[in-house]
Amino acid sequence: MTGAVVTVAGLAVDLGGREVLHDVDLAVRAGETVGLIGPNGAGKTTLLRAVLGLVPAAHGTVTVAGGEIGYVPQRHEFAWDFPTSVRGAVLSGRVHHRRWLRGASTEDRAAVAAALERVDMTALADRPVGELSGGQRQRVLVARALVVAPRLLLLDEPFTGLDVPTQDLLGELLTRLRAEGHAVVVTTHDLAAAAELCTRLCLLNRTVIADGPPADLEDPEIWLRAFGVTRVRGLR
Repeated sequence: MTGAVVTVAGLAVDLGGREVLHDVDLAVRAGETVGLIGPNGAGKTTLLRAVLGLVPAAHGTVTVAGGEIGYVPQRHEFAWDFPTSVRGAVLSGRVHHRRWLRGASTEDRAAVAAALERVDMTALADRPVGELSGGQRQRVLVARALVVAPRLLLLDEPFTGLDVPTQDLLGELLTRLRAEGHAVVVTTHDLAAAAELCTRLCLLNRTVIADGPPADLEDPEIWLRAFGVTRVRGLR
């Protein structure tokens, strides 16, 4: 796709001798929010990690057209017992911008302050991360991803287990990021949120089953192939 921020072509990934993904084609432009939808074990997180270069491709290619990538992992993947503050956790997202053993620069501190403001966590900047609620922890992870001013933002199940205020804040933030020209890819089991927030849905079950605007994905055969069901609540 011409002008795509990220292009995945013919991607196959094997983990532990097992084929997790095969023949995956996906491209995301600036100003798009793509919802990556599929059952457990479909390879959604693996696809995000392949884009990040964290897992090798057995076949195919992943091409990112320059700029930073922001990554929001699932909350359990972050070490919340590490003795750091909210500000320190967000600052850790700029590790590639800082020289080894050098303190935070004025630019680093400004980026952290801006990211915290975007997720409404400025007042809790000095709180230890271990004392945060689940919703507050999600906001920290989002701020940590935004602190590098990413051109591409990847979010792995960001809505799971969130309180309603944080769900609303995150939805509004994703809408603003899209309007600002960011490319966003989000994995989620919340189909209602995906249909509302995403310009496209990509149904994945080891390979791409369907890809298009939510309103175009009403064929029961698509959902049967992706989930083994013919009717999914949340899209209509």
